[in-house]
Amino acid sequence: MEITEAEVYRKLAKKQKNENNKQILEQISSQEIEHYNILREITNVDVSASKIRVSLHVLASTLLGLTFSLKLMEKIEKGASTEYLDLGLDDIAKEEDEHEEKLLSLLEEDALNYLSSVILGLSDALVELTGALAGLTFAFQELKIVALAGLVTGFAASFSMAASEFLATKEEKSERSPMKAAIFTGTAYLVTVLLLVTPYLLLNENSQIIFGLEPHVQALCATLIIGLLIIALFNFYVSIAQEYSFRQRFFEMTGILVVVTGISFVIGLVLRDWFGA
Repeated sequence: MEITEAEVYRKLAKKQKNENNKQILEQISSQEIEHYNILREITNVDVSASKIRVSLHVLASTLLGLTFSLKLMEKIEKGASTEYLDLGLDDIAKEEDEHEEKLLSLLEEDALNYLSSVILGLSDALVELTGALAGLTFAFQELKIVALAGLVTGFAASFSMAASEFLATKEEKSERSPMKAAIFTGTAYLVTVLLLVTPYLLLNENSQIIFGLEPHVQALCATLIIGLLIIALFNFYVSIAQEYSFRQRFFEMTGILVVVTGISFVIGLVLRDWFGA
C-alpha cells in the first residue's frame, strides 16, 4: 500500500501549480517510500505500486479535485496507523496520523472554496425545476411543451441565480471572486436543468406505455430518478471532501425534493381542472 500511495502523491505533486501543495505532497511521498523500505526490511517482501489504483486516484483528482482524491485515499488508509502500532512501529504510526492534518492545509482549490455556490445552484435547480416539471407535466400532459417550458424556465433561472450569487458574494467582501461564484452557481444550475429535462426530450407521445404509465408520466418518473442520483452523487462527494454525514444530507435533500414535487403535482392537477384543460 505504501509504495502505491507514494506513487500517487508523487504524480499529484507533479500536477500542482500551487507550490505549497506541491511541497507537502512531495514530502508525504518521501515518507511513504521510507515506510515502504522499513516494511520491506521487516517482511523481506518487495512489491510494486498498483498502476490501477494510482491511475484511479489521479483520475479522481482531475475530475473531482485534489481534496476529494486525497481524502478518499486517507479514508482507505484509515486503519494503517493502528496496524503499525501493533507491529511496534510507533514512528511510522505517528507520521500516518499526521498525514490528514497536513492534507487539510492543502485545501486551496476552487472546488471547495466555491462549494457553497455549487450547492446553491444545484439544490435550487433540483427543487425549483423538478417541482415545475411535475406541475407542468400534469397541467399540459404534452412532452414537448413541458420540455420547452422547462428549458426556458431553467435557462432564465440559471442566469438569475448567477447574477444573485454575484451580487451576494460582492457584498460579503470575502476573498472569493464574485465572478467565479456566479459561474459556479450558474453552471451547476444549468447542468442540473439539462439533466432533469432530458427524459422529456428523449420520449415522445408515441412512446410505448410501460407498467400502465403514459409517456409524460414516464418522463416525470425518470426525472425524479435522475434527481435522486444527482443528490446521491453530490452528497457522496461532499461527505468525502468535507466529511459530512452522507445519510443525513441525502435524506434531507430527498425529503425536500419529494415534498415540493408532490405539492407541484397537486397544483398542476388543480390548475388543469380549473382551466378545463
